[in-house]
Amino acid sequence: MSSDQRFFDFLKERIGLDVTSVGPAIIERAVRQRSQAAQAQTVDEYWLTLQGSRDEQHALIEAVIVPETWFFRYPESFATLAKLASKRLVEINNLRALRILSLPCSTGEEPYSIAMALLDAGLKPHQFKVDGMDVSPLSVEKARRAVYGRNSFRGQDIEFRDRHFSAEGEGYRLNQRVLEQVRLQVGNLLDPVLLANEPAFDFVFCRNLMIYFDQTTQKQVFEVLKRLTHVDGVLFIGPAEGGLLGRFGMRSMGIAQSFAFSRQGAPEPLPLPTLVPAPLPVPSVPRSRPSTVVRNRPFASAEPAVFAPKTSVSDTVALLANIGALANEGKSAEARAACERYLRSHEPVAQVFCWLGLLSDVAGNAFEAQGFYRKALYLEPQHPEALMHLAALLQAQGDTAGARRLQERAARSTRAADSERKR
Repeated sequence: MSSDQRFFDFLKERIGLDVTSVGPAIIERAVRQRSQAAQAQTVDEYWLTLQGSRDEQHALIEAVIVPETWFFRYPESFATLAKLASKRLVEINNLRALRILSLPCSTGEEPYSIAMALLDAGLKPHQFKVDGMDVSPLSVEKARRAVYGRNSFRGQDIEFRDRHFSAEGEGYRLNQRVLEQVRLQVGNLLDPVLLANEPAFDFVFCRNLMIYFDQTTQKQVFEVLKRLTHVDGVLFIGPAEGGLLGRFGMRSMGIAQSFAFSRQGAPEPLPLPTLVPAPLPVPSVPRSRPSTVVRNRPFASAEPAVFAPKTSVSDTVALLANIGALANEGKSAEARAACERYLRSHEPVAQVFCWLGLLSDVAGNAFEAQGFYRKALYLEPQHPEALMHLAALLQAQGDTAGARRLQERAARSTRAADSERKR
């Protein structure tokens, strides 16, 4: 066993981290940093220090975990929560407060976003309570301080900051009304008896976590999440994790872009709440095709493609925007039909295939979804959504190497896009 392997195994045992999901370089760098901080002369010396110090174990975990979060990340989920919470209160005749869990809660942006969303939706403080939990004591302590820099406020809609924060130095302090709604604590989702003595939660947020685990750990985590979620409750997950939950027997709520899943059979799709921002971004319109003979493409049918009369750029943009609107309204069948109509009469674009992949993924058809995502990537090799969703499918099927390659491509694509925006 190599020296590094010992640390890989330690992180796998303690927090369930699959080294292939983040890459060994990140862990090796964290070990070097902590070795220097602990003034260890060799890797073996640091290993002995790690084994004998709980504080150092937490420090290494902190060095590996780089929380990437901000307030109202995935805003559709919070809009959906507000709608479902009001409905849930009616179902239970307001006999008790709603229980909501956020884990991992990182530095607090998610549980506080939950509280702000429900207060803004008109719920009274006595009608809900939020629990936030994270394996990192440092992150939980920062969440308790509740003072945030500008990086925690992203996007164009940050009016909530004026309502719920006050300026303090170079940052913003969360007001007491929101703080009182949230209880924060340290906890590990891999603990099979986590919160075992507490009632189940009406809503559980566990986003962008299971994609870092191997299949065995994913199943273990799901069993804990299932126990923590009320039989009539809702689980909110990350955009790349829908396929995983579908394989574990949960069903999408049918609310596009909310990533909300139910333990019960899928209900009729609900319309997306009105506070949700604009639909999915409309891809750029492909340039006009040259008047040469169209060559066969890997995804073309045997018969030559027949295109409708040429439409204007504005018409094409409108058609694509309509597909996005249907998807965002939870109208899966209509969205799929609109995608197919578009492909019959226009040059194919990656975003349309990505929409078809997402619709198939949510419906539980992993094989079909995988084919659509690959078509999207054939047309646009660095399409970020297609890379992310296809990586999740491969991970769920046990192809960790393939998933890792796609995750690395997606990361490179994101970095390139960020660099381009800064120019």
